[in-house]
Amino acid sequence: MMLTFAPEIYCLVCSLVFLAFSLARPDAKRDYFTALILSALGVAVCLASVHVQGELFMGTYRADLFSQVFKSMLLMGLFLVICLCTELRGIAEERHPEFYMLLMVSTLSMMLLVSSVHLLTIYVALELSSYSMYILVFLRKDRDYSVKSGLKYFFIGASASAVMLFGLALLYGATGTAYVREIGEILPSVLHRPDVMVGIFFVLCGFFFKLALFPFHFWAPEVYEGAANQVGAYVSTVSKVAAIAILLRIVSLTAGGSEQLVHILVVLSILSMTIGNLSAIVQKDLKRLLAFSSIAHAGYVLIGILSMNPAGYASAVFYALTVLLLKFTCFLVVISVATEGQNLKVEDLVGLHRRSPILALALMMALFGLAGIPPTIGFTGKLLLFTAAMQKGYFTLILIAMFNVVISLYYYLLVIKAAYLTEPVKELPELRISPRMKVLTGALVTFTVLAGFWPTWLIEAAFAAVKTLM
Repeated sequence: MMLTFAPEIYCLVCSLVFLAFSLARPDAKRDYFTALILSALGVAVCLASVHVQGELFMGTYRADLFSQVFKSMLLMGLFLVICLCTELRGIAEERHPEFYMLLMVSTLSMMLLVSSVHLLTIYVALELSSYSMYILVFLRKDRDYSVKSGLKYFFIGASASAVMLFGLALLYGATGTAYVREIGEILPSVLHRPDVMVGIFFVLCGFFFKLALFPFHFWAPEVYEGAANQVGAYVSTVSKVAAIAILLRIVSLTAGGSEQLVHILVVLSILSMTIGNLSAIVQKDLKRLLAFSSIAHAGYVLIGILSMNPAGYASAVFYALTVLLLKFTCFLVVISVATEGQNLKVEDLVGLHRRSPILALALMMALFGLAGIPPTIGFTGKLLLFTAAMQKGYFTLILIAMFNVVISLYYYLLVIKAAYLTEPVKELPELRISPRMKVLTGALVTFTVLAGFWPTWLIEAAFAAVKTLM
C-alpha cells in the first residue's frame, strides 16, 4: 500500500512542511529552496513508482501506468513552476509558505483525481484542487486584479461543480453503481437513454471547466490576467494535464458507442478552437493572449479524445505533455521580462532579442510549437491528433482545425515580430538572467526540438499508458 500511494503521501508531507513554515517567521529563500528541493525529489518519487499497480480504499483508487504517467507530468509541472519562483514579486513575502503549501495541496488533489475510479472520490479530488487554485488566485498583492478574477473563477467553478454533481447523480441512478469500472461495463447497454446521455455530458462539464473548454472558458482570460504570474503558469499547465487525464478516463467508458456524445464533442471542439483563436488576435495583454490560446488548445486536444480509439487517446496524452512544456516556456519568458511581477503587454517584448537572445529564442520556439510548426514537439502533437481523427473519418473537423492553425499562426507571429523585428523607442537595459534560468531555458528549447525530431519513445509511452483504459 505504501509504495502504491507513495507519490501522494510524499506530496501530503510536503504540504505539511509548508504548513509548519507558515507558523514560523517568514524567510523567502528558505521557502523557495525547500520547495525546489522537495518538488525535485517528488519527480524522482513519481518516476520510481511509474510501473506500480494496485487498488486501494476498497477499489475506489487505482494506480496503473495511465495514472502514474500523468502523476509524473503533474510533479514535473510543479517542479518547473517552482523553478520560476526565485523572485516571487507578485505575492507578499509573508504569504510565500501558504503559496507553496497550496501548490502542493492542489498537485496532490490532481494526483488523487487521475487515480480516482469512483464517482465520489473523483468529485472530492476535483473540488479540493479547485478550491486550492481559487485561493492561489486571491494571493496576488494587487487586489484590484486578484479579487475580480478570483471571484469570477470561484462562481463559474462552483456552477460547473454543481452541474457535474447532478450528472454524477444521474449516472449513479442509471447504473446503480459509483465504481467507474462497473459503470463502464453497464454503460454501453444504456447509452441510448436520455438521462444517461445528459448525465455523461453534465459530468464532463466539470472537466470542461478545468480545461477551459467552451462554454466554460469565461474565467480563463480574467484568471490568467489577474493571478500572479507564477500562479498563471501553474493554472495554464498543471491543471490542464489533470483535466485531460480525467476526461480520457470518463470518455473511454463509452467505448465509442455514443454518436450523440461524439457530435457534442465535435461541436465543442470547433467552437473552442474558433472562439479561442479569433479572440486571441485582438489581445494586447500577453497573458490574456495565452489564455485564449489555451481555450483553442482545449479544442485541439478534444479532437484526440472524441476519436475514441487508442491512437486518439495516446495523441491526447502526448498533447498534454506538449501543452505543459510549451505553455510553461511562454510563462518563463513572461516572468523573466516582468521583473516586478507586473502584467506584460505584447509591446513590452520589443527588442527582446537584444535584451536576452536566449529568452527571445525560447519564446519563438514555444510559439512555433503551439502553432504546430515543424520540427517542434507541437507539430508532432497536432499531427498525432489529426491522424487519429482522420482514421475515424472526421475530415471536416480536421479541415476546420487546420484553418484555426493558420489563424493562430497570425497572432503568434505578432508576438514574435514584437520580440525580433520591432525596435524600441528608447534603449532598454539588458535582462539579467541567472545561470540556472539560462540552463532551464536552454533545456526547454532543446527538448522542444529534439522531441519533434525523435518523438518515438514518447509516443510509445503514451500508447502504453492508454492500454489500461481500453
